[in-house]
Amino acid sequence: MYDVILSFITAFTVTFFAIPSIITIAKQKNLVDIPTERHSHTEITPSLGGIGIFAGVIFSIVMWTPFEAFSDLQYILASFIIIFLMGAKDDIAPMSPYKKMVGQLMAASILVYKANIKLTSLYGIFGVFELPEPFAVLISVFTIFIIINAFNLIDGINGLAGSISTLISLSLGAWFLIVDRMDMAMVAFSLVGATVAFLNYNFTPAKIFMGDTGSLLIGLICSILAIKFIEHNGDPLLLETHPNLVMKSAPAVAIGVLIIPLFDTLRVFTTRMLKGRSPFHPDKTHIHHLLLDCGLSHMQGTITLIFVNFGFILIVYFLQDIGSLNLILITLFIATVTSSILYLYTRRIRIMQNANS
Repeated sequence: MYDVILSFITAFTVTFFAIPSIITIAKQKNLVDIPTERHSHTEITPSLGGIGIFAGVIFSIVMWTPFEAFSDLQYILASFIIIFLMGAKDDIAPMSPYKKMVGQLMAASILVYKANIKLTSLYGIFGVFELPEPFAVLISVFTIFIIINAFNLIDGINGLAGSISTLISLSLGAWFLIVDRMDMAMVAFSLVGATVAFLNYNFTPAKIFMGDTGSLLIGLICSILAIKFIEHNGDPLLLETHPNLVMKSAPAVAIGVLIIPLFDTLRVFTTRMLKGRSPFHPDKTHIHHLLLDCGLSHMQGTITLIFVNFGFILIVYFLQDIGSLNLILITLFIATVTSSILYLYTRRIRIMQNANS
């Protein structure tokens, strides 16, 4: 318990005191994000905040995690470094999407093959339980890849990616803590500490952005927490030691916890492909863009989406008894209806604005 608290404090302290120096150096070296028509901000802003998050998380984990109790830690740290180097390179000199994809798949493969962070069962979804090894590997790598990119895509307004990742890692970290998985709890609370410290500089008016260095890293960490959450809920030992803490419909609960980044990615990718575009073609159709079009400020949009994500966490928690597939369908239905209403309302506002202009 004390190590978890220390991991939070350490990550917070390192990130909090690292960010000002990063801001100064980024401005001196002109390592800044220049706003274009695709951006939601209007000020030239440093975009290397992810370096501070990385420093806080890595230092805290290495400082407080007992390596003898966390034998796979070296592989997790190796995947962190791959994502960090790729993100930092992209923030300084943009990379092609395909090179970034290769780096993400390398990090995901290390986690699956070496750290054994892998989905081994669908827990009855579509009648499938135990997964054959090749399918388990493919599904796990794909899941990590999707979650990484989901966080990268929602990093569009001040405070959003940092706040959502804080809520997600806090929720999963608290569960790991009460079921005595201190290794995962320390990873989760190290991320919480780093993102809370970063948000002090990222809330409007933002002094720095996390960039790909930060968004890819928090996506990677949240993918690890989500997969470990699903797998540990299927551990028979957990049923013996903490029967009241086993989450029924664990895959659906994990989706509910990650709903904002996951559903927004699914929605945007689907609409882009229906329009004949690449799913990676950038545009301003994300949920946070729609909220801005409705007249909300960056902070109002961020707070709205935090409450929405928290609402979905409550929904999946209280409805976990209905089964994974049913709960996933209900979650997606609610998300689809809600986002459709928002889209139609935004479209109406645009029509009225065009008519008045």
